[in-house]
Amino acid sequence: MALEKYQKLLFDKIKKQISQWFDTDPNEMVEYEEVYRFLHSIKGTSGTVQLGGLLIVASKLLAQLESREDHPWIKNELREFLFELIRLSYDYEHFNETAVEKDEPCCGSVPLIQIIDDDVSMLILLKEALEEQGWMAITNTEPEKAVSQYYDLQPDCLVLDVDLPSKNGFQLLEDIQQHNHKQFIPKVITSLQNDRKTRMNAYEMGADDFIEKPIDIEEFIVRISRQLQRKQIFDQSVLIDELTQVYNRRFLFDLLERNIKEYERTGIPFSVSLLDLDYFKNINDRYGHLTGDKVLEVFASFLKENIRSTDIVFRYGGEEFVILFPRTTAEESKEVVKRILEEFSKVTFNEHGDSFTLSFSAGIYMVNNREEGSLEILKMADQALYEAKENGRACVKSANESAQPEHKILNVSVIDDDAIIRTLLVRVLENLDTSKVILNIESYENGEKFFGAGRLAEKGKHFLVLDGVMPVMDGIEVLTRVRESEHADRAHVLMLTGRKTEYDIARALKLGADDYVTKPFSITELQARIQRLIQRMF
Repeated sequence: MALEKYQKLLFDKIKKQISQWFDTDPNEMVEYEEVYRFLHSIKGTSGTVQLGGLLIVASKLLAQLESREDHPWIKNELREFLFELIRLSYDYEHFNETAVEKDEPCCGSVPLIQIIDDDVSMLILLKEALEEQGWMAITNTEPEKAVSQYYDLQPDCLVLDVDLPSKNGFQLLEDIQQHNHKQFIPKVITSLQNDRKTRMNAYEMGADDFIEKPIDIEEFIVRISRQLQRKQIFDQSVLIDELTQVYNRRFLFDLLERNIKEYERTGIPFSVSLLDLDYFKNINDRYGHLTGDKVLEVFASFLKENIRSTDIVFRYGGEEFVILFPRTTAEESKEVVKRILEEFSKVTFNEHGDSFTLSFSAGIYMVNNREEGSLEILKMADQALYEAKENGRACVKSANESAQPEHKILNVSVIDDDAIIRTLLVRVLENLDTSKVILNIESYENGEKFFGAGRLAEKGKHFLVLDGVMPVMDGIEVLTRVRESEHADRAHVLMLTGRKTEYDIARALKLGADDYVTKPFSITELQARIQRLIQRMF
């Protein structure tokens, strides 16, 4: 007897029930009897159609259900309760397509490799090979989009093809080298041409390696691994930020630990201030990243010249800087930062015939709790910084004075017509470790409902997990409307695509998708990828 037809009917039944529960009003309760009948039906049918795993899980859930004594369910609790069943249903449906899941490293330690190539089949091949190593790869076919993403995400290694249509790889490499000639990010050039002149040009323009096409994948992995090792050694050995010539993030954590130990020994508090240049993205967009770099260098130099002799400046990342104030109260450090803000706001920059001034926002936190570690201290300063930005920018706020520091909010939207995948993704997102942001998560079964809800108009940044193929409005159409909207610059898009659909991947990248993941996906890998992308957004 062919059981595939009946197994499919069972999966369709599960999806239909999940959609009825979780795509409707989240405040409605689900009655105990409704959940009992659903699980009882799954248990009976799964055994008959030889889905033994579902039988075991449904039986276990039924046994656990008895302890609720006929109480109705809150929908979030019900989603969590049924998650094992939902995930197993997904795995069963995609069993023949899904590779064995790897143990994923902690998302914070995963190297990020950016690949720029107009050959989509090559992008797919290299991305898959790199991610089989436990690394993370983002891909681009459009040079302008690629450069913007390079600046925003700061990859650990760049793989760049010479033979791009609109702008060749050498021109792109030259642009990037001008931007970050003081920063070490390994760059690997690939090309169909392997003549001496092409290789010489690559190395003269700053390439760290040159790989001829067609690419030997095993050799490619070894050579990328070597570049990532070089990057890791460099990052661990250098204490000075290459661009701004102030101390870097790594040395910040070393000195924070020393000050924490001194505070534990003496009881004398110290303070930390986190500074962020106001509207810095506008400078990059209007004048280019070279001008942005000049602004960062001037700002860092200004900070060093205007702090006290005992204070220390660090570049925390992007346009964020930290000042460490040893043996200083929140009130004292706040006065120093306010003075610096007042003076820096008078500095005039001249670029392309224009003159402009800049301000910054700052958050301060005085350490007065022996239980706090470096991350907790910076988190408190960051919350005060957020309050300063919400207060209109160009001001200084102290977390010690704030009753309840606010958090950054990221609007996350899952758009997929598959109820099981929507439920899986919502659960994955709810369990992310995002200490810097609060996720405002919503799911939609199609693009029309997403746009009809006015979701993009909600204040703050947006992160969309978007299915490429949907019946009502496909993902490409949704992506096109997002990129054409007035909110396009606030939206980061992760596309879910079918395996080997090169045409759809090419269209998605061309239209501005920031990354893609092929279905069926590893839940663990997807969780690590989303967390890494969100961290880099902030």
